[in-house]
Amino acid sequence: MVYSLITFEQTKSPISEAYRSLRTNVQFTSVDSDTQKIVVTSSGPREGKSHTVANLAVSIAQSGKSVLIIDADLRNPTQHKLFGLDNRAGLSVYLVEDQDYRKYIWETVVPGVRVLPAGPVPPNPAELVGSKRMKCLIEEVSGEFDMVLMDTPPVIAVTDAAILALEVDGVILVLASGEVDKGHAQKAKGLLDKLGIKILGAVLNKVAMNTKGYYCYNYYNAADDTKKKQSKMAYL
Repeated sequence: MVYSLITFEQTKSPISEAYRSLRTNVQFTSVDSDTQKIVVTSSGPREGKSHTVANLAVSIAQSGKSVLIIDADLRNPTQHKLFGLDNRAGLSVYLVEDQDYRKYIWETVVPGVRVLPAGPVPPNPAELVGSKRMKCLIEEVSGEFDMVLMDTPPVIAVTDAAILALEVDGVILVLASGEVDKGHAQKAKGLLDKLGIKILGAVLNKVAMNTKGYYCYNYYNAADDTKKKQSKMAYL
């Protein structure tokens, strides 16, 4: 079962249009430099980074490009749930075994989108994502796919996102409207700036329906198993 992939399920909805706008803005960053490998992170938990990764990947694939999602959030993996995939083997297993990475990549119901799930939660996530094998994986898959999107843990909480951001072309920072702590958002940006990491832009998520000046859409989030509705807006 596929959860909360509104860009796949409701292609004409306003939120799908918002993700297409996000896709276009990402493409604009490639005018003077190659932007192929992107880390998507947030300042804190539950800001919607994983849903942003999944829906952006779908939107990019709809433009005719091949996309690989790497679920590098080895602490709280989500992509396998969003795409309805088996997570018994994935990135964490690949990084400690001498196997071809293609063995762990899944096809999805979305043409053009493949997923490398996180796999079982390991005791040493930061060590694994900072390994030479991880660096080699990023380089190898970038030669096979048009775009590589990496779902990582929040940048402030742990070092994983910052470690991986040093290996890619840029970072997208997801912020939850009305929920994100301004100080945490500034700290996240400051940390990335200090490391010399290119910030491609920000995605403002969960925008209130009555917020003026934003293109919003209300939808049911099936992943929660509740009837809670959320509003989302993406922009760079």
